[in-house]
Amino acid sequence: MINTLLNCRGRILNIAQPLAIGILNVTPDSFFDGGKFNDENNIFLQAGKMVAEGASVIDIGAVSSRPGAIEISEAEEWQRLEPALKLLTKKFPQLIISVDTCRSSIANKAISAGASIINDISGGIYDPHMFEVLGKLNVPYIMMHMQGTPQTMQAHPSYENVTIDLISFFTKQIQEARACGIKDIIIDPGFGFGKTTSHNFQLLKELSYFKVLNCPLLVGLSRKSMINQTLGIKAAQASNGTTVLNTIALMNGADFLRVHDVKEAIEAIKLTSLLH
Repeated sequence: MINTLLNCRGRILNIAQPLAIGILNVTPDSFFDGGKFNDENNIFLQAGKMVAEGASVIDIGAVSSRPGAIEISEAEEWQRLEPALKLLTKKFPQLIISVDTCRSSIANKAISAGASIINDISGGIYDPHMFEVLGKLNVPYIMMHMQGTPQTMQAHPSYENVTIDLISFFTKQIQEARACGIKDIIIDPGFGFGKTTSHNFQLLKELSYFKVLNCPLLVGLSRKSMINQTLGIKAAQASNGTTVLNTIALMNGADFLRVHDVKEAIEAIKLTSLLH
């Protein structure tokens, strides 16, 4: 049975019903909202908007993971992240904050600064100390799959069977994470991270297969290239396509929607919940 009560540093996140996670990128170069939220006023206004619309968690990212993104130093990542964390913990003291990072040192600093979830797009591969550090911090961990790195991931991604290969990856990584003391693990198939459009749609169709892992399931489909390339549109025009795919994900067992547009995600959650 999947644990529906996640301990976020003393605050309980109940996932008996699916929840929305709002994306807040404090980066100059993210694929959709890069450069929009680099000052305190805009960060405050966007966070407030997402909370008002029903976001249960806000996920702050300080490093772009778009295809081909340039890796930045640990110092620069923290320089971007720290002011946003300080602002949100002061203005929204009850807010559950997730931090999107692959670095255990940043994860440690972020939890000390008020975050209570770590979202690692490398699934523990980038930093060999991540599991050990998070086991001691005792916070929920979002474990995503990515083939390669943001610099290389879209250069001919290949799988024998993408769904089976990912389940094998998560089985191994979950076992290692549990051995290090990580209790609450959320898995994310990583749509668009080292996958072709065909891979992405297979994963969406077979999303329910991941329930065999007995972990809550997060999907991040918001305004991604599988929508844009299929429909021949740009990310700015992909709100409706995002809602369509989020609805399919919810019907196939998603517990979290990680989104730029919280209002639309909440509406999808409310409507699809009536089918169960």
